[in-house]
Amino acid sequence: MRQRLESRLCKIDQKMLVMSGKGGVGKSTMAVNLALALAKEGKRVGLLDIDLHGPSLPTMLGLNKDQIFSNEEGITPLEFEGIKVMSIGFMIQDDSQAMIMRGPMKHGAIQQFLADVNWGELDYLVVDCPPGTGDEPLSAAQLLGKGAGAVVVTTPQDVALVDVEKSISFCNELNLNLLGVIENMSGFICPHCGELSDIFKSGGGETLSAKRSVPFLGKIPLDPRMVHSGDSGKPFIQEHPDSEAAQALQSVVRKLI
Repeated sequence: MRQRLESRLCKIDQKMLVMSGKGGVGKSTMAVNLALALAKEGKRVGLLDIDLHGPSLPTMLGLNKDQIFSNEEGITPLEFEGIKVMSIGFMIQDDSQAMIMRGPMKHGAIQQFLADVNWGELDYLVVDCPPGTGDEPLSAAQLLGKGAGAVVVTTPQDVALVDVEKSISFCNELNLNLLGVIENMSGFICPHCGELSDIFKSGGGETLSAKRSVPFLGKIPLDPRMVHSGDSGKPFIQEHPDSEAAQALQSVVRKLI
């Protein structure tokens, strides 16, 4: 298994975990749209969902009715706009089925996603992690090995920042390369009057970056259309490429590159 894992990973240039110590900050939305933004920059991209208890990428990409298959070369990932995608959601027949798994089973599933999936040659593998600093991000960090990096997502308010800071500590302890912090839901521009409202405050992510000496990648404004995009399986950056939020996401990707 180890040899097979190394054989797969050596063909992937950059491995990037998208993580947060807090749920509900839009981490999966960021992972999907960052992957698409990377592809728009001409990069070969893979997108791996390791949220084993609540996989959302199949729905967000409109692939929730698709199933994977395998051959002698391994498991064939699904594709969305040229991006190779893998999620445990593709293996579940019933969306309401609960995935009841302990730590060793989670580690084995993530190892299989990395070692047995035929990712091919990629510039970036974007890994969407569940909230927190538990089994899944720990297994991913250990399996991806030296050189893997992490993007930490937060919203501006203090109740999120307290937990998100733990993700930064997690990265430091595991020697993960901290690529930077994204402040999501940072301000809402009224589509009717153009007034900016800081619904969840503003600047918290930037302050956290300065406090922990981590690069600040940018602020993504709150856009109600992002909710509809995620539910309809039509990613935001693809549906609304000229929006302020989409432009901010593309700017984040250019900094990462």
